[in-house]
Amino acid sequence: MKSYHTLSDEELIVLTKADDQDAFSMLYNRYKLALYTHAYQKTGDLEQAKDLVQELFTNLWDRRYTLPHILNIQAYLHSILRNRILDYIAHHKVESKYLDSLQEFISKGHCLTDQHIIEGEFAAYIEQTVNALPPKMREVYTMSRHTPKSHREIAEELGISEFTVKNHIKAALKIIRGKLDHILTFLLLI
Repeated sequence: MKSYHTLSDEELIVLTKADDQDAFSMLYNRYKLALYTHAYQKTGDLEQAKDLVQELFTNLWDRRYTLPHILNIQAYLHSILRNRILDYIAHHKVESKYLDSLQEFISKGHCLTDQHIIEGEFAAYIEQTVNALPPKMREVYTMSRHTPKSHREIAEELGISEFTVKNHIKAALKIIRGKLDHILTFLLLI
């Protein structure tokens, strides 16, 4: 059995490119805390910080075969995280503008019936988007959102790896967010 603790970052990257999940896990464990801390300091949201770091590593694993030659993995990871944080902040500003305009709309005494109709249609659209997901992805996503189960518990119940659970959730969220971005943009224009 290999002792991954003693391997350098460069050695772990080479092994990761060769599909060694244990080497990848060692990289993850080596840098996750510093990345979580940085993301939390910038976003002020612990769950969002976790999501950003998780998405970073999931994307890194997905791209393992095409990774460039990385001289300093720590700097590389922080650079990717910085870009993800900036994207999150930009998206958050758009979302805040929408919520502010919605609040202004409500405070001006506009008909709440319209708001209820829009909320109902929005909820129906989200449900429709979730129902259109591939069956296994939908099952994993639904379990993660509607039950108090951890990723590990979902993986055990479905007989799949925890990493697969995380990938399904990441992919589902990406699809849902993509669809919702179109709706939010449309609502901002109204």
